[in-house]
Amino acid sequence: MAPSPEDHHKQPSAAQTIGFLKSLGLYKNIPEASERKGFYSDIIRSLLKVDHIDRGRILCTLKVNAAVVNSYNTLHGGAVASVAEMVGLACVQTAAGDKDFFLGEFSTAYLAAAGLDTEVEVEGSIVRQGRSVVVTNIDFRIKESKKLAYTARATYYIMPAASL
Repeated sequence: MAPSPEDHHKQPSAAQTIGFLKSLGLYKNIPEASERKGFYSDIIRSLLKVDHIDRGRILCTLKVNAAVVNSYNTLHGGAVASVAEMVGLACVQTAAGDKDFFLGEFSTAYLAAAGLDTEVEVEGSIVRQGRSVVVTNIDFRIKESKKLAYTARATYYIMPAASL
């Protein structure tokens, strides 16, 4: 069913959408230095301080800085996902050693926001480990309040994956 004339005026125009995307910086050039290989991974690694490592479990502290906030001055969702993937993989390596892995499935729930200069506890743990697959859970809690801000689940497959 086609929208009524009244509904048509409620929908955002293309110009409004382009304006919104511009406000997010869509058409700005990124600095040339950021185009080198590994730049983004270096930023993500610089956020983390490892506090404790056990077999199948890692506890880190993440300090939200200006390099990884969004336009609301809170931790960018992409940074959350990147940190979760990195911590999850590190968890897998504590239990499965020097084998090669690849990320097969990943999900993240964004429950609350961590603002600029906030310290966040990141805890990764293995949920299940088999011969060819390892499932991890990664929780992000605001250090001061212990409030769960983000949670992720990542499934890693152990190489070689000839049967996949």
